[in-house]
Amino acid sequence: MPAETYIWWKHGVFYQIYPRSFQDSNQDGIGDLKGIIERLDYLVELGIDAIWVSPIFPSPMADFGYDISDFTDIHPLFGDLQVFKRLLEQAHQRGLRVVLDYVANHSSDEHAWFLESRSSRDNPKRDWYIWRDPKPDGSPPNNWESHFSGGAWEWDENTSQYYLHLFLEKQPDLNWRNPQVVEAMHAALRFWLELGVDGFRMDVVTFLMKHPELPDNPTAYDDQGRPFQEHRYDINQPEVHHVLRDFRKLFDSYPGERVTIGETWFFDPAELAAWYGPALDELQIPFNFITLKRPWQAATMKQAIEAYYAALPPGAQPNFVFGSHDVRRLASRYGLANHRSVGMLLLTLRGTPTLYYGDELGMQDVSIPPERFQDPVMWRKPGTDEGRDPERTPMQWDSSSNAGFCPGDVEPWLPLAVDYPTINVAVERADPHSTFNFYKRLLHLRRTLPALTLGDFQFIPVVDNHLASIQDVLAYRRSWQDQRLLVVINFSANSQLIDLSGVGLGGVTLLSSHFRSVEQFDLARVLVQPHENLLVQLF
Repeated sequence: MPAETYIWWKHGVFYQIYPRSFQDSNQDGIGDLKGIIERLDYLVELGIDAIWVSPIFPSPMADFGYDISDFTDIHPLFGDLQVFKRLLEQAHQRGLRVVLDYVANHSSDEHAWFLESRSSRDNPKRDWYIWRDPKPDGSPPNNWESHFSGGAWEWDENTSQYYLHLFLEKQPDLNWRNPQVVEAMHAALRFWLELGVDGFRMDVVTFLMKHPELPDNPTAYDDQGRPFQEHRYDINQPEVHHVLRDFRKLFDSYPGERVTIGETWFFDPAELAAWYGPALDELQIPFNFITLKRPWQAATMKQAIEAYYAALPPGAQPNFVFGSHDVRRLASRYGLANHRSVGMLLLTLRGTPTLYYGDELGMQDVSIPPERFQDPVMWRKPGTDEGRDPERTPMQWDSSSNAGFCPGDVEPWLPLAVDYPTINVAVERADPHSTFNFYKRLLHLRRTLPALTLGDFQFIPVVDNHLASIQDVLAYRRSWQDQRLLVVINFSANSQLIDLSGVGLGGVTLLSSHFRSVEQFDLARVLVQPHENLLVQLF
């Protein structure tokens, strides 16, 4: 690819690593930084460009690292700063970028800042957090609810005030209206950027500002007439855009195209598009979860993708996310039959993709027995008791005890899947038709075919030989200079004979999820097998 057109975060593939579950190097049953270093060559083999490492900072682990007690150090579970520097060095030597989590909305209640803040009303750091008097009847200052469960205010007996926590009570919200907080949190960013970190995925970044008067949130009603609290005043305040522009100025002052990624959780494309900023001066990648929340139907996906592209400001970089540490795994959510098609869609749409560790193997959610639950109670999924644990289980490397994640005589922090003897890197690497080799081949094609990263995007109408529309098949074209590619995805359990003659006379299959032999075919009569997807080089 021409160097002058290449920007790593626009054209590369991100791979999320949940560090507790990737590789245990010190035999304690918990993954760590040294374990990630040991597996970097695997990521290069797979075809990854950047790793996003979930929180590795000192923390009491009330929310598994999203409750930080020191923003500029490493939790001993994962290693230390020297090991982290070695990870950066080893990753960069292999051409891999490293992105960390930035949890800016709150700290742990065990952070030194909060310990000072709660020590007395006149402590210099009192205003670093959001404290308020109770109402005359002793109740909380307003009706705000935590985004985990229950009320968002916690009573402090020592100082007779409430503090705000939009998540756990052990995660008090920082006061981003205080310039000292802003400077301290910028200093934390500078610490890591100066070490050579390539960017940050910013956790719940739209939460940073609250309405200055803290009014009650209104009640709204869903389609069934059930009431819920509309989070009008506790999140998405206009002032947060100023915070994001300051972040960008800070990031842009460092060399090497450092990237700002934001966890935004908007499902309306126009609302999501606003977080790029009026001059593309805020988030470079506001995470797009729109397709993640849509059912696996061709027409529904097409509508979501079209609406998203149409809403993007000129010059904005699209992105797509289908899996993470907060949602069910692809193979469990969409079914094993469709799993490779999700990968084809993710890696051939126009935009930056993020892949979750283990999805390239077809790893599924793991049922966790009650005595092994780890996730906070408030995150348990409706109808289950398992929270987010099922999608956070250890990486499956081989068929040995504990799947090569940790020694066989060590209990891993979460149980392994029962299918790990057959669904693992070693077994799938040796099987040319495995899900791993499908992803590896697809990632290689993405890297070597500029049309998949630089090219235009256009949906193609799908019809049968009688020109009747087919609703279960999605087709689109990617074009760059004289290179033209066609992607076809069959969402149904039936074979489909389709007419795509409108895009050319013929083509050659570069990749099939069913690993059909490379073949030339007439685009007027394309037979797509059940749940099959194709990547085709057009004549």
